[in-house]
Amino acid sequence: MKWSEISIHTTQEAVEPVSNILHEAGASGVVIEDPGDLTRAWDTTFGEVYQLSPDDYPEEGIILKAYLPVNSFLGETVDEIKEAINNLITHDIDVGHNNVSLSEVNEEEWATAWKKYYKPVKVSDRITITPTWEEYEKVSDKELIIELDPGMAFGTGTHPTTVLCIQALEKYIQKGDQVLDVGTGSGVLSIAAAKLGAQSVLAMDLDDVAVQTANINVKLNKAQDVVSIKQNNLLEGVEERPDLIVANILAEVIVRMTDDAYAKLNPGGTLITSGIISAKREMVKEALKASGFTIAEVIEMEDWLAIVAKVPKA
Repeated sequence: MKWSEISIHTTQEAVEPVSNILHEAGASGVVIEDPGDLTRAWDTTFGEVYQLSPDDYPEEGIILKAYLPVNSFLGETVDEIKEAINNLITHDIDVGHNNVSLSEVNEEEWATAWKKYYKPVKVSDRITITPTWEEYEKVSDKELIIELDPGMAFGTGTHPTTVLCIQALEKYIQKGDQVLDVGTGSGVLSIAAAKLGAQSVLAMDLDDVAVQTANINVKLNKAQDVVSIKQNNLLEGVEERPDLIVANILAEVIVRMTDDAYAKLNPGGTLITSGIISAKREMVKEALKASGFTIAEVIEMEDWLAIVAKVPKA
């Protein structure tokens, strides 16, 4: 079978929305070529970092690559991808060069070779994320393992925004908490919340593929007794009164839901938000404060940050 590699030269800020566009267009995975990887300090506990060549990376910006089947609809699909990326500009998202190119590859060249680059990654003090095909043994009784299949939509669960959310969950979640996960994607944050002691987790996403993927991952991690999943737009129609809400979504979407989050959280409740590029820090903080939240903490990783906000106790 022949496949077409679509390559998009964009910015760090646009990585997540462009990745989502590619997933919705039918890509089963996305390759991110970030020149920052060449100078980043990596945790080599598991030996997961391989020799990186500068020739494989752009001099500036980010290149995203995805693979689409060569068929009679390919041209139409590519046009739809281009249009969707151009529409990001209306949401004040910098798409950079936005150069899109196509090349043809054979299935054997990529279908399985990429797996060798994915190894278990320790993302917080207690949680390690491992691909399903890797045999991994706990290094301590306190370690919690989350299994994901990076071949499915939404990737490996090790993007900085996901890691920041997991680290914040580990710090703020209390045993027996009721949790809402807004924009669940792979379901990794819901799984983490369940493993960290939540009594119940409601995972929500507007995307059909996300709902299906999260269901599979929740069952894979035997968390279905704690986590329920439904298709939903943000917090619309949600009647639950949670102790904690986690939302790893775009900054522009977060600012639209801060009032609803404040109204739904129990007194003393916690809102963890990420998916926020550093340049959008003040915009999100101001929206949270305007809704009545107090800012408990801002944590950063690379060009991304997570903001933890609290509802005052009664």
